[in-house]
Amino acid sequence: MANKAYTEIKDSFARNCVVFIWEGLTDGDVGEPILLPGFADKTVQVKGNFGTGASVTIEGSNDVMGSPTYAALADAQGNVLSITIAKIEVILENPYLIRPNVSGGGGSVNLTVSICCKR
Repeated sequence: MANKAYTEIKDSFARNCVVFIWEGLTDGDVGEPILLPGFADKTVQVKGNFGTGASVTIEGSNDVMGSPTYAALADAQGNVLSITIAKIEVILENPYLIRPNVSGGGGSVNLTVSICCKR
């Protein structure tokens, strides 16, 4: 298990948007959390090799002090964001912290998670 850093991309043409990307996520990896409560609209994309059954859970926390306790977030239909195939989903909640958490899939897992955030 490793904590994976993200890359932040700001596009001058999309002034009110920012994209955070975690690359090379494998079984047991957890992405460093992003802190973006000021960006209410968020969309997550997961792509890559899911191996034999990997799942990416998009987690959030409102803990602002100490060690955060994370819980799974939901899509626009209220379903838990536990993603097992390449897809794009809206993130329903707007917590203080958001991160991806990869589990399962074996040694061939290699995933990229990106979250597009808009004010």
